[in-house]
Amino acid sequence: KNGKRFFACLLSVRESVRKGSFAMRYLWMDEYMLKKIGVSKHFKPKWQWNCYQVGGKMFAAFCSDKEGEPVLTLKCEPEHARRLMEASPYIMPGYYMNKQHWISVRLESPVTDQLLRELMDESYRLVYDKLPKYRKAEMESR
Repeated sequence: KNGKRFFACLLSVRESVRKGSFAMRYLWMDEYMLKKIGVSKHFKPKWQWNCYQVGGKMFAAFCSDKEGEPVLTLKCEPEHARRLMEASPYIMPGYYMNKQHWISVRLESPVTDQLLRELMDESYRLVYDKLPKYRKAEMESR
């Protein structure tokens, strides 16, 4: 329900979104992240963000940047983030986040699905690994 509302919001924010390709990208990424252990999704009306959390800690968010472009914001190791941003104009410092530990990836870009999967996995791992053992055990037993 929240995902549909968010998706509708993104489409209305910027009319030039190529609806077909973005819709497909959003759906597979949403499903991919929700399959991970302990992940929940929350819509933040104030920011118009769909946030993905593990153990109550955010690791990803769909939103629009200041130009209205749809982006996926992810946690990232600082050195890896620096290399990614140097290599691609479609990867930038995390929108509304700590610029050292978060990146935003423009979804209307040639960034490959494989790279997006790797970045989502890295972001999830960075947050999951810092959770207390008891919290991990709770999530894994479900």
